Amino acid sequence: MIRRPLVAGNWKMNGLRASLAEIEAMSAVYDDALRARAELIVCPPATLIALAREIATRGGLGLGGQDCHAEASGAHTGDISAEMLKDAGASYVIVGHSERRSDHGETDADVQAKAAAALRAGLTPIICVGETRAEREAGDALSIVGAQIEGSLPADAPAHIVVAYEPVWAIGTGLTPTVDDVAEMHAFARERIEARLGGGKSGEVRILYGGSVKPSNARELMYVANVDGALVGGASLTAKDFIGVASAYR
Repeated sequence: MIRRPLVAGNWKMNGLRASLAEIEAMSAVYDDALRARAELIVCPPATLIALAREIATRGGLGLGGQDCHAEASGAHTGDISAEMLKDAGASYVIVGHSERRSDHGETDADVQAKAAAALRAGLTPIICVGETRAEREAGDALSIVGAQIEGSLPADAPAHIVVAYEPVWAIGTGLTPTVDDVAEMHAFARERIEARLGGGKSGEVRILYGGSVKPSNARELMYVANVDGALVGGASLTAKDFIGVASAYR
């Protein structure tokens, strides 16, 4: 495989210390055969990253944050910098998730600044893009996602960044686009990434699909052209379901 698939679990605002048992269980079944086929990371709440570090490292799992501030430090009460996530044990961070864009009013410029901060700190940003149901029904899905890619990716970003396409209307709803819709969007996204980064970098950038991914539909979605893995929400909260998704690559 030119691009090693990545399956990333986004726990969102879920998980207490007892949830570390699920990361332990994931580590226990993330065997050499699956590790050779796909990279797995978990993005728990920031309160659990340092606690999960030893467990994840022992099992070969990566850890990520769910957001970061654009600045390295300062008077930003309640925020967490990319450097803090790195220090706690993270190697990735999600930026621009639709829930951040909608709940906190984050713009493409905000997302781009956070992606740049992640790279500054030595983290790999997972940059999220996606259209709402109204935008898709209006025929604007491609133009919306194209604009988000243009505005959210740092122009000088390296090829190891990750882009996640998450149709907003499919997140947590049980709805998923058709395979043809996913193929069209991911091919378009790769074209727009190349236009943004240049130099043939888009051939190395991993583009994940997210939005109601679960064990029952993972194999169908993960083998669509230009889909290089998944950003998994609810199904990542248990080892059984998360490994069930990742096992599409066995």
